[in-house]
Amino acid sequence: MCRWLAYIGEPLQPSTLILETKHSLVAQSLNSPLGFETVNGDGFGVGWYGKDAAPGAPPAMFHSIEPAWHDENLRELTQAIESPLFLAHVRAAAGPPIQQTNCHPFRHGRWLFMHNGGLAHFSRVRRDLMLAIDPELFPLVRGTTDSEVLFHLAITYGLEEDPVAGLGRAIREVEAVAARHGVADAVQGTFAVSEGGTLWAFRYSTAHRSRTLFHSVDMTTLKEMYPGMRRLSRFGDRARVVVSEPLTDLPGAFVEVPESTVTVFDAEDVRTEAFLTAS
Repeated sequence: MCRWLAYIGEPLQPSTLILETKHSLVAQSLNSPLGFETVNGDGFGVGWYGKDAAPGAPPAMFHSIEPAWHDENLRELTQAIESPLFLAHVRAAAGPPIQQTNCHPFRHGRWLFMHNGGLAHFSRVRRDLMLAIDPELFPLVRGTTDSEVLFHLAITYGLEEDPVAGLGRAIREVEAVAARHGVADAVQGTFAVSEGGTLWAFRYSTAHRSRTLFHSVDMTTLKEMYPGMRRLSRFGDRARVVVSEPLTDLPGAFVEVPESTVTVFDAEDVRTEAFLTAS
């Protein structure tokens, strides 16, 4: 469906991961060996938290309907900024039109959200899901994707207070609505959520056959494994990357995120917990 990456750690130029690794996000937009679609050229987006931003300031965003490999502004932008936490996404449209309001990540206040996957037979369940969104949030749904509807549904169900519980309740609502419409295997995806200090990465599908998701091992271990690799010196000890598929062929650099889990990355540690394992 799409490919995405998220970074948290010491401030870093996004181009380091989006453009410059062997299997960078832009490279994956042209050729995605582990993706549902090989090419992801239906627009892209980057959302980032400024390293010198005032406390509580919302993240910045850049969206384009150009293929990521074709947009010169993407290179200029990602080389010009540094960020301690950023999300990036390349899109393969599965039905909703190619327009900027359908490009990920989506933003609400300080929160960013992006998704790879889909809600099954979205056209059949869309009306019920839209009506379940808080009336104050309803006008903020600007695009036509299932992902944006799910994001606002999660906010309705408390994502800003508890991202794990909020997204979990939203997914259960989608599954319940889908069941009423006779739709099986309602939810498929990997999801990233952040408010600028913590990153939550989810891997979940109703059928328990989710899209791929990986995260990097801790940087201290990686530098010990590859002491002669100068490129690794660009990363601080807290640097972590979450990706739809690994950015490098280095053995041991990335580990797969287990099915039906959420991995939480913050200033203290990285922990993986079960997510929606009980019906």
